Amino acid sequence: MEAENFDLVVIGAGVAGYVAAIRASQLGMKVACIEKGKTLGGTCLNVGCIPSKALLESSEQYHNVKHKFAKHGVICNDVKMDVGQMVKRKNDIVRQLTNGIQFLFKKNKIEWVQGLGQFESIQGDKKIIAVKADDGKVRTLSSAKVIIATGSVPSALPFLPFDGKNVVSSTEALDFTEVPATLVVIGGGVIGVEMGSVWARLGSKVTVVEFLDRILPGCDLQAAKELQKSLVKLGMEFKLSSKCLGAKAQGGKMLLEAEDMVAKAKFTLECDKILVATGRRAYSEGLGLDKIGIAVDKAGKIPVDKHWQTSVPGIYAAGDIISGPMLAHKAEEEGIAIAEHLAGQSGHVNYDAIPSVVYTWPELSSVGATEEDLKTKNIAYKVGSFQFMPNARAKAMEASEGFVKVLADAKTDKLLGVHIVGPWASELIAESVSVMEFGGSAEDIARTCHAHPTLSEVVKEAAMNVDKRAIHS
Repeated sequence: MEAENFDLVVIGAGVAGYVAAIRASQLGMKVACIEKGKTLGGTCLNVGCIPSKALLESSEQYHNVKHKFAKHGVICNDVKMDVGQMVKRKNDIVRQLTNGIQFLFKKNKIEWVQGLGQFESIQGDKKIIAVKADDGKVRTLSSAKVIIATGSVPSALPFLPFDGKNVVSSTEALDFTEVPATLVVIGGGVIGVEMGSVWARLGSKVTVVEFLDRILPGCDLQAAKELQKSLVKLGMEFKLSSKCLGAKAQGGKMLLEAEDMVAKAKFTLECDKILVATGRRAYSEGLGLDKIGIAVDKAGKIPVDKHWQTSVPGIYAAGDIISGPMLAHKAEEEGIAIAEHLAGQSGHVNYDAIPSVVYTWPELSSVGATEEDLKTKNIAYKVGSFQFMPNARAKAMEASEGFVKVLADAKTDKLLGVHIVGPWASELIAESVSVMEFGGSAEDIARTCHAHPTLSEVVKEAAMNVDKRAIHS
């Protein structure tokens, strides 16, 4: 079978892949994008970022009606939650957005090749890829340039495999048909606390079992502790420094056995569902990398150079399949950068200015270094912080939990990191990302006029407080 020739073939239509394909097409390339799923958008859009945020929004609305509306004078009696409708709304949002990407592919004349792609050989500078569709039919593609963007999948515990019903990954936790009376979450990372908070708001008794002595490793410790306080108020329980040993079904329930590593004592938790949220692993199975001489590292990721090129010239990789935080926006930036690099432009990703967000309520967002990072690297720094409590907009919203913390270089005042726990922290962090991208200082934020009354004034006050001159504290 004669191969179909393209200027660029992208393997994977997640955020890194579909964005790279669109940008390459904009730059004049003939592009094919291989996706084994039946919809575009990858994990983030289908079973990750977007559906989880839809559920987080629905559960927060329900929680506010039950617990906060009365303070506004809005009295709602006999409030009920229709889980089926909540999940349907989530699915509708996903469908609309996946259809949107399909429209963008057509608009940009990108060939979507549905099926599992596998490298067959390299002939000269051409990479030959066979794509096997669900119906067994095979198409053969040829291109001098290939981007691998196959993403990641949930990590299972070897002694506690997923069964899709009682022991689930984040994927199945998006589609519970009813609120579990009790839910145990293994892992206190972003996925664990986000999905745990969804079901806690809806009435589930949620217990998080975390191996470390803190939640949200990688986040600023003070910010993580502040968020944990809010989650405890919500009703979530945290078993820190605890190791999961296994679980078994008994009497219609799941019995999870764990060990408190500080007290050196075992304990058992009875629950309806167990959500294993211990992280994700890079997905490279079935790609045929061995046929073309590409090796993965111990974490299953593909090593790349500063231009995201693998050990094989002409083959690039982006997103969760390479090193760095497994974040959709990081993957998007890499996809765009590679496409522009292939077109002779200067693709750019500033890895020191990649924001991260935990979409609980209050939210937690960060960019740059944590205090722990700076101490480890012996970098002298100044700290400015400010609470949401005295902020007029936060009070009007009945959302005054949390704070903003600004970290700046002790000598130059260069902005090194910003950490926000509070209402709409996901939106507030963008200002600090921009300032860091342009090499700005805490003073740049402090001297910038912020509208009143807004939540963003807390960011300004924290920046002012780097020099101990906050006005409202």
